[in-house]
Amino acid sequence: MSTVYDSSRPDSRAAGLAAAAGAVRSGRLVVLPTDTVYGIGCDAFDASAVRSLLEAKGRGPDMPVPVLVGSWSTIDGLVLTVPRQARQLIEAFWPGGLSIVLPHAPSLAWDLGQTRGTVMLRMPLHPVAIELLREIGPMAVSSANRTGQAPPATVEDARAQLGDSVPVYLDGGPSGENIASTIVDLTGDEPVVLRAGVVSVAEVSEVLGVEVQVAG
Repeated sequence: MSTVYDSSRPDSRAAGLAAAAGAVRSGRLVVLPTDTVYGIGCDAFDASAVRSLLEAKGRGPDMPVPVLVGSWSTIDGLVLTVPRQARQLIEAFWPGGLSIVLPHAPSLAWDLGQTRGTVMLRMPLHPVAIELLREIGPMAVSSANRTGQAPPATVEDARAQLGDSVPVYLDGGPSGENIASTIVDLTGDEPVVLRAGVVSVAEVSEVLGVEVQVAG
């Protein structure tokens, strides 16, 4: 049985965040609001929970799960190195709708899918998400939809798709923009936009001072 917590009311918000934190710590799933679309998330370091997340979405490990963080500094412990271009993008667009792909630290014991040694990181611009992330730490979070269906802009949309596979739903109202984040890959010699989204390619190029290419 799942429970929806209204984050617009202080008492329900506190209860919801406590329930979500407890669920994540016990290896279960939660649905949380972000500034783009609603996400389904779990402890990034719990491989069993990540598998449950993929099963809830109806997809396999060939599409790795991104990781959300609650602060700029969290990234330092998750990646091999933070290059200058990553710092520039973080300072310009975090928290916000930009995801960055970097080689992850080889010492990390996580299994996010077939990542080929990389991790996609983002800091969302949503107070409920930030509060949960700062309480829990990095979370594996994907859009809260079944594969092939539209990413949800409301908690009702998410619950209609995921049902009781998720015990805790945090209702933060309609998402700000029902548009996915922009993904910038910094694992190669030159930055590449893998997906254009909330942040435009022109904005990314302006911050980096180079004309950024868009993947095929």
